Amino acid sequence: MKKNIFYVGLDVHKNTIDVAIAEDCAECEVRAYGKINSSLEALNKLIRKIRTKGSKLRFVYEAGPCGYEIYRYLTSKGHACAVVAPSMIPRRSGDRIKTDRRDAVNLVRLFRAGEVNSIYIPTQEDEAMRDLLRCRDDIRRFEHKARQRLLAFLLRHGFDYSGKNWTKGHHNWLAGLKPDHPAQQIVLQEYIDAAQECTDRLKRITEQIQALVPQWSRAPYVKAYQALRGVSLIVATTVASEIGDMNRFKNPKELMAYLGLVPSEHSSGNTVRRGSITRTGNGHVRRVLVEAGWTYKMRARKTITILKRQVGLSKSIQDISWKAQTRLCARYQRLFAKGKSKQTIITAIARELSAFIWAIDREVQQTMA
Repeated sequence: MKKNIFYVGLDVHKNTIDVAIAEDCAECEVRAYGKINSSLEALNKLIRKIRTKGSKLRFVYEAGPCGYEIYRYLTSKGHACAVVAPSMIPRRSGDRIKTDRRDAVNLVRLFRAGEVNSIYIPTQEDEAMRDLLRCRDDIRRFEHKARQRLLAFLLRHGFDYSGKNWTKGHHNWLAGLKPDHPAQQIVLQEYIDAAQECTDRLKRITEQIQALVPQWSRAPYVKAYQALRGVSLIVATTVASEIGDMNRFKNPKELMAYLGLVPSEHSSGNTVRRGSITRTGNGHVRRVLVEAGWTYKMRARKTITILKRQVGLSKSIQDISWKAQTRLCARYQRLFAKGKSKQTIITAIARELSAFIWAIDREVQQTMA
C-alpha cells in the first residue's frame, strides 16, 4: 500500500517556528499550519497532530543560527529532513513582501517540486571540532586587533621600536616604556595585558586541538593532509572539520567550486567575460588554503618538517605530496614570469592545492576500506 506523503516546511527562529504543510500532489494547495514554540516538545506535539496512519512526513527548513538540533531530532525519530541553504532558495525579484508565514509556504512548495537541495550535515563530532577551530580563529582575530590598538597607541605618543615586533626584545622594550602621564602608563599596561591575554588564550586552545585530534575519527585524514607543503596541523584540521566527508564531491572541480576558488563568469553570445573568484561556499577553508599557498613561492624540496609529517604515510600519499610541490612551485614561477600579481597566483595555487587534498582523501579512504 502506498503511503501518503506530507511535506512540512519550517521557518525556524529562536523562540518560534512557522509551519506550512503540502500534500504530495502538484495540484494540492500549500496551506499555512500556524506558529508553534521552537522547543522539541512542541515539535513532537506537531508531529502527532499532523501525522495520520500510514502517512509519511518530510521536513525542510533553512540553515541558520539555530544549528542542526531540529534535523538531528527529526532524523532520530525516523523522519526525513532536509536543511536548505538560504542563498540557494529561488526568489522572485518583484516580491517585496516577506513574512515568516510566506517563507514557510514558499519553502515547502519549492521542496515538494524538487527545486531545492539539502546541504551536507556534519556529524556531531565533526561539528565539535569545527567549533574548536572557529573559536581559535576568533581568538586570533582578537589578538590581531589588540596588537593593532597597542601599536596605534605607541605611534600616537612617539614610541617607535626599531626591531621586529612581538619578539622577546620587543616585549622587553614594551616593559621599559615610561609615558609622561600616569594615566597613559595605565593605558599602556592595559593594552599590553590585553594583547598578552589573547596570545596566551591562542596558545591554550592550540594545545587543546593538538590533544583532541588523535581521538577524532578523522585523525587519519588530518595526518595525511599534512603530507602536503604548507598544510600544518591547523590547516589540515580546518579542512577536515569544515568539509567533512569528501565523497560528495565526484571530482576535484566540484570541491574547487564549493570552496569558491573558481573564476566567476558573465558570458553571452560570442563574448566571454571571466572575473575574480566566486567566493561562494566555505570561506574558512578558502582562507587557510590561500595561506598555505604562499609556501609554494620557494623551490620544491623535502624539508625536515615535511619528512617528519610524512612518517607512517603510504608511498602513494608521499608521491602525491611531491607531485604537488613540483607542479605548484613551477606554476608559481611560470605565472610570476608572465607578470601576474602575487595574489592572483596564490589563489590559483590554492585552487590546485584543494585538488591534491581531494586526491589524498581518496587514498586514505582506499587504505581504510
